[in-house]
Amino acid sequence: MSQPAHAEQDGSDDRPHRLVVLAGPTAVGKGTVSAYIREHFPEVWLSVSATTRSPRPGEVDGVHYHFVSTTEFARLERDGELLESAVVHGRNHYGTPRRPVEEALAAHRMALLEIDLQGARQVRENMPEAFFVFLAPPSWEELVRRLVGRGTEDEEERTRRLETAKVELAAEAEFDVTIVNDDVRRAAEELVHLMRTH
Repeated sequence: MSQPAHAEQDGSDDRPHRLVVLAGPTAVGKGTVSAYIREHFPEVWLSVSATTRSPRPGEVDGVHYHFVSTTEFARLERDGELLESAVVHGRNHYGTPRRPVEEALAAHRMALLEIDLQGARQVRENMPEAFFVFLAPPSWEELVRRLVGRGTEDEEERTRRLETAKVELAAEAEFDVTIVNDDVRRAAEELVHLMRTH
């Protein structure tokens, strides 16, 4: 499982790192926590998922997601280029390009993968040595408030996502540790601390 650490010339952490997988229910704030880490902890490498869904306002291709066509996504799956892939909310395809993750770990970087529950389960099959973190809301009421408040889904989509969220919350026991996202900065700092110590 763990390999001997190799010293690095730039003085960065020379211990081998495990891939850290962050998952949790829809609207819990996984993307917000990841964005905070991207901005404040540049030493953390964040995986960029591929998806067939359309960009939301402010999302940048190659930074937040690789936005690809359904045809291109099918090719990535067929060629074994995805560490995991899933259809989320019965509609859009999401997947994690395999090679960048492997390269980041080989370079002894702290690597973070933010994905949904289905994807996390596939990663557990493909990389059982990874460390799995569940991001939980302070309460169900707060989760509903966040989903409604962001205003990016219509009523039908919100209902579908809340049904999905109930299933996702029930999977918390499958994870190594839970972080409650009651404050983005605190949750992000707790996650980075876990990455440094695991």
